[in-house]
Amino acid sequence: MKNIRNFCIIAHIDHGKSTLADRLLESTQTISDRDKKDQLLDDMDLERERGITIKSHAIQMVYKNGEGEFTLNLIDTPGHVDFSYEVSRAIAACEGALLVVDAAQGIQAQTISNLYLALEHDLEIIPVLNKIDLPSANPEEVKDQIIDLIGCDESDIIPASAKTGMGISEILEAVVQRIPAPVGDPDAPLQALIFDSVYNPYRGIEAFFKVVNGRIRSGEAVKFMATGHQYGADEIGVLRLKQEPRKEISAGNVGYIISGIKQAKEVKVGDTITAMEKPAKEAIAGFENVKPMVFAGIYPVDTEDFEELRASLEKLQLNDASLTFEPESSAALGFGFRCGFLGMLHMEIVQERLEREFDMTVITTVPNVSYRAYLKKNPEKEIIINNPSEFPDPSTLDHIEEPYIKAQIITKSDYVGGIMNLCIEKRGILKNQVYLTSERVELSFDLPLTEIVFDFYDRLKTISRGYASLDYHPLGYRETEMVKVDIMLNGDPVDALSALIHRDNAYDLGKKMCEKLRELIPRQQFMIAIQAAIGAKIIARETLSALRKDVTAKCYGGDISRKRKLLEKQKAGKKRMRQVGNVEIPQQAFLAVLKLND
Repeated sequence: MKNIRNFCIIAHIDHGKSTLADRLLESTQTISDRDKKDQLLDDMDLERERGITIKSHAIQMVYKNGEGEFTLNLIDTPGHVDFSYEVSRAIAACEGALLVVDAAQGIQAQTISNLYLALEHDLEIIPVLNKIDLPSANPEEVKDQIIDLIGCDESDIIPASAKTGMGISEILEAVVQRIPAPVGDPDAPLQALIFDSVYNPYRGIEAFFKVVNGRIRSGEAVKFMATGHQYGADEIGVLRLKQEPRKEISAGNVGYIISGIKQAKEVKVGDTITAMEKPAKEAIAGFENVKPMVFAGIYPVDTEDFEELRASLEKLQLNDASLTFEPESSAALGFGFRCGFLGMLHMEIVQERLEREFDMTVITTVPNVSYRAYLKKNPEKEIIINNPSEFPDPSTLDHIEEPYIKAQIITKSDYVGGIMNLCIEKRGILKNQVYLTSERVELSFDLPLTEIVFDFYDRLKTISRGYASLDYHPLGYRETEMVKVDIMLNGDPVDALSALIHRDNAYDLGKKMCEKLRELIPRQQFMIAIQAAIGAKIIARETLSALRKDVTAKCYGGDISRKRKLLEKQKAGKKRMRQVGNVEIPQQAFLAVLKLND
């Protein structure tokens, strides 16, 4: 065990984490020249294009120096806030972390939040100043930021450039010298922490774990403690570039297990594996069931593709256990699914993967979060509302609660005013304001999650010209005044456009939606009333006038009563048409509601 080192890399998006991992693998000769490619650990095209890590990876390297041969397990983590639980479990499997900071951009929000996670788990932090070869790099100022943040000496910071390979040998030496070896008892009952899983179409789910205590042997019967399921360890091994089977993996090391599991939801990140023969008394602390935070309806553009969409979502769920879905139907959009996501990025990724991997073009309804409602007749019992159609009758409602988050925004001091206005407009409460340097400010707000899922991130980037970085974590539920705004066309509600919204913003949103629909709905032969309503009360109205045919064109001269007779006949026809005519809502109307503030 004294020659094992488990570490992860903490960095904000686009600070060079994947490139640094590539250089470490090359330097330790884990990959041959033939296998070399950029962003080796990022498998998906989407990850490469966006420069983000969506699915975490683990890989084992062997590093030799004068003291001997060391096994280094790099447990790569996603960088985005949506995946913060997965990041926390990967961090729990490590003893040290490389804190990678871009010498040109400085410290940003996700760097800080993942750093706090690492410090909570008592990880040894090795600061790395990356991209030092850039002409725009400002190493002295960024070094001061790192020293202020973690209280290290300047000599502890390793200057590096993942692109040119500078500083890589110093980083590897620091990993061996500074990061402690794992502690654990190889002879104790088996306790192994699952930090990730991946679906293999031929062999089922492969779970990746770190053995905390004891040892796991190939072929023995094991039990997953959170789910209570029992399996046989058909194959275990270590994670090199290709998986290498082993007979036994003991405390401190990282490996994979294949046991013929078919369903991704049977393997939960953070679960503990123990042996059936000599089980551990308790599981490793910190396990949680991941709960979706954002909900949206996903519908096929063509209703006939409903079963195909179901099959595509089921296949996606094999790779992504945090995606949840259940069938629902809408009068306007037909049959589809109500899906739960970890956050807005997760929702975008699922949508993009449906289009790329399964050729499914889908319509996504307005995203919303889950609320808790309490009724007057039984104020103790909570009702979970994931969909505006589930909203109870306001007369029976005692009160409603919505989820809040703690948002940390790091920005340049020039943009503080604009960002504060945006957060206060979104019902935010300023909690703290800290100047990290004379130029950089950290703002802490308590914000309702509802306000974040709409267009907050885009507007934050616009106000700050791309400089602000956002990170958030849940705070729990607080009482609020939510109302259901219905959109009606000629008195018929369009359920796909109804939204749950705070009472203060309801009038404004209702008016904007009516105006937008008036622009987008094609004119008919009859008049269309577009209304927004809260319950029975109409709060906004727009009228789309009828396309009129000039029926009096054939009357030239003659008595006025002839014209009047034709106009009265037309009026009666329009009235009849309005009663039986139904209004087709174009596809872009549903998408436009998502971008009301543009």
